[in-house]
Amino acid sequence: MKRILLRIFFLIGMGCFVGLSPMKAQEKRPFLQPADTLDKTRFWVSAITGATIYTGFSIGLWEAWYKDYPITHFHFFNDVGEWQDIDKTGHLFAANIQCNASFNGALWTGMNRRSAMWTAAGIGTLLQATFEVMDGFSEKWGFSLADFGYNTAGVGLFVAQELAWQDQRIIMKVSSSPPKYPETPVFSLDGGHQTTIAQRARDLYGTNFFETFIKDYNGQTTWASVNIHAFIAPEKKAKSSIPPWLNVAIGYGGDNMFGGFSNSWENDEGIFFELTDPQYERYRQFYLSFDVDLDRIPTNSRVLKTLFNLVNWIKIPAPALEVNTRGGVIFHPVYW
Repeated sequence: MKRILLRIFFLIGMGCFVGLSPMKAQEKRPFLQPADTLDKTRFWVSAITGATIYTGFSIGLWEAWYKDYPITHFHFFNDVGEWQDIDKTGHLFAANIQCNASFNGALWTGMNRRSAMWTAAGIGTLLQATFEVMDGFSEKWGFSLADFGYNTAGVGLFVAQELAWQDQRIIMKVSSSPPKYPETPVFSLDGGHQTTIAQRARDLYGTNFFETFIKDYNGQTTWASVNIHAFIAPEKKAKSSIPPWLNVAIGYGGDNMFGGFSNSWENDEGIFFELTDPQYERYRQFYLSFDVDLDRIPTNSRVLKTLFNLVNWIKIPAPALEVNTRGGVIFHPVYW
């Protein structure tokens, strides 16, 4: 997901700043426990801290991604279909978890649920809009209406569930299992140069776990994780044998992507390569798996509750059934 590292940093910062803010010395409630009513000290310290984090990461984002590319007039870019739209589900994922994290933070200050919901929706929209506007002024990218639409869908998924159920029964998650790339040769269009699939993957996606987790679209899966117990009728929940934390997850991914729209690219020396082997035809993947909603695991520990909430955007490894657009149906004993 493009620039997902900074998106995750935004998430952690905006979602956790309320848990890191100082409280009045005379306050008796546990540090991590949400306030019963609006605590002005928590609110203002959190707001100032959040604004500082937002400003700092906005500057960092510009320095890391935009300053080395030409700036031009605001323009649009149609990237529908690029990277098999894996980045689009990434936008939905990022916007949704930013809203959830910000919502929990707002509740910590003692804000009422409705105000916290709209505050979180505003934060999620603002964070994603920052990326899109910067894209719009960069010659290398451009403002993507599709990205904006998926951002809105991520915020909308959060708001709709809060309005309907006051409960996030469907949460967005991500997993990443980068494939092992072969040393299969790839030839330049002029026939005079050669590289390999593995080298292209290293150039494109990096080499260590952290890089590939963030950047390797071929290994990334975005999940909509649905809590089963939450949809059981209230009068039947007490008799149900389904654990409250058990989810069913629907995933989306893709494979054999070595360029944005096609498996052709230009290297740093201006040499054009194209991977034409039918074995590496690009395709889409759809998954069905089980998952765990960590927020629903019973515990009296505020520390554990906070920790579970912070990592609840990571899909739990589990068996998965894959159906793909190459006509394949594959059972994975363990998939992540």
